[in-house]
Amino acid sequence: MNAPGAPGPLGAFLQARRARLRPEDVGLRDLGPRRRVAGLRREELAQLAGVSVSYYARLEQGQSRGASAEVLDAIARALLLDHHEREHLDRLARAGRRPRGPRRPRPESLTDETRDLLRAVDGVPAMVLGRRTDVLAWNALGHALLAGHVGLLDPDDPLRRPNMSRMLFLDPHCQELYADWERKARAVVGNLRIAVGRHPEDPLLTALIGELTMKSPQFVALWADHRVAPCDAASYELHHPVVGRVTVTQQTLSIARAPDQVLIVCTTSVGSPSEEALVLLRQASGGGLRVRRAPGEVKDTAVRQHASAEW
Repeated sequence: MNAPGAPGPLGAFLQARRARLRPEDVGLRDLGPRRRVAGLRREELAQLAGVSVSYYARLEQGQSRGASAEVLDAIARALLLDHHEREHLDRLARAGRRPRGPRRPRPESLTDETRDLLRAVDGVPAMVLGRRTDVLAWNALGHALLAGHVGLLDPDDPLRRPNMSRMLFLDPHCQELYADWERKARAVVGNLRIAVGRHPEDPLLTALIGELTMKSPQFVALWADHRVAPCDAASYELHHPVVGRVTVTQQTLSIARAPDQVLIVCTTSVGSPSEEALVLLRQASGGGLRVRRAPGEVKDTAVRQHASAEW
């Protein structure tokens, strides 16, 4: 529940997007008095969207939850929202119409099909992330490339599962891994915004955002921007403590039977030094695959954990 006077997620998003626009961005001439706030004024945005100023103000203040699809379309056009931002606006508006109540989060787990998929990509670093960016599983190469300083078997225990967002902002090892850490951080925050819009009542997701807000000034600055963007595919230069510089393309693949989970794979260019570095890393990490099966089954195929001294 929002605090009295707070705009709520929908209002905060509208305010942030309005603050990013200048009059010249939307074809307006700024002939008025000196501006005291960044971006468009509420009356200017309302004029562009074809709604009354008082109605738009109520939306931003969290006092109106019944905006129609037509009104949202008009506001999205006025704010120059892209496809992902438009979807996020719809999710926030729908969430504001639903009565909220505490919900017990369901524990995240892997289906057999997802385990099979992870085994099928054993030749490249890969991991499965849940809706809150918890690592639900990874193969040995994915572990060695992105988080070799934590336990290889930690994803098996829900109480010890690594969380990639938490590690990126709070773990010095992960901060040093990315040559352009800020770009990676922006991508993760944009993706977290989408997750919060999809699951506004998830207490564990809310707790994660709260923890990062309390512990990371960098997260606070990025979160306040309300930028929305999925982590789909991007290339990053990594400074790996074992094999040195590696450039990988991290691709996020949807999992059909688990829509809240994604498969992250890291690929390199054919014949590149980065591909050779991954070959060396695979040898150093034992070259095996680790995917948890049902309790009691054989789980390891040549498992070896990185020596902690290497990290």
